[in-house]
Amino acid sequence: MNVLNRRDFGKIALASIPTAMAFGAKIDSTFSGVKIGAQSYCFRTMPLDEALKGFVECGIGECELFAPHAEKAAGAPPMARGPEAREAMRKWRLSVSMDEFKKIHKEFEDAGVNIHGFNLSFREDFSDEEIDRGFEMAKALGAKFLTASSTIVAAKRVAPFADKHKMVVAMHGHSNIKNLNEFATPESFATALGMSKYFKMNLDIGHFYAAGYDPVAYIKEHHAQITNVHLKDRLKDDGANTIWGEGGTPIKPVLALLKKEKYPIYADIEYEYKGAGTPVEEVKKCMAYIKDALA
Repeated sequence: MNVLNRRDFGKIALASIPTAMAFGAKIDSTFSGVKIGAQSYCFRTMPLDEALKGFVECGIGECELFAPHAEKAAGAPPMARGPEAREAMRKWRLSVSMDEFKKIHKEFEDAGVNIHGFNLSFREDFSDEEIDRGFEMAKALGAKFLTASSTIVAAKRVAPFADKHKMVVAMHGHSNIKNLNEFATPESFATALGMSKYFKMNLDIGHFYAAGYDPVAYIKEHHAQITNVHLKDRLKDDGANTIWGEGGTPIKPVLALLKKEKYPIYADIEYEYKGAGTPVEEVKKCMAYIKDALA
């Protein structure tokens, strides 16, 4: 049996770690001027440390961080339904040290991945203290803005806190145009924009297309109010998520628009279709699709 000296062991250890994570180099995932990132929800079946490795392996240097990822890593109680579980989460949010989120920020920085957005979906059962705490979490994570799958009723309560913290909150839309409390239609987004000068939009082009609207035309008209888009493919008429290229969502035309106009909008992958491979394998396929579209 050969005995390894310290130098040999170090070489083997470094070889097993992705380059960016070993040396802290910033991962450049800007292609043709378009900043490509991913929602960490893509890796929702993995704990945060494994999800971060997924970002590095896929060559993605920009992240919209999914709150359940961050909160679980920071020591949140297990997610469960019911009033007792909800109250436990509320108490934890109001007592957790922001140092836990600063640690996550540093881990991402050390891996070469920038957290540009923190996705905390303010709902109507959030207390004012929880809403305020969400902004503190986002700041500790180094995020430029918050994103939220919220409601119009909840957004009205969030607006004063966005003004207080002087921090952008981008409302994420879905495709349920029948529920007037949800963000789905251009009119509902307009309502949000009127609540605070810090309210903007996180336009999910798959949901927007499935709801019956044209993402390309909408981005052209409202690009100044859009922080980031979610890239996914869906069928029209509120249809299913599909493998990219098999639905009708104009992913390539949206990317072409961002490339041509140089809008400062992050384009974040959101892997939601049922792929045959692992999340990392499927996100790599999405990255290949994007690179081909922007070539």
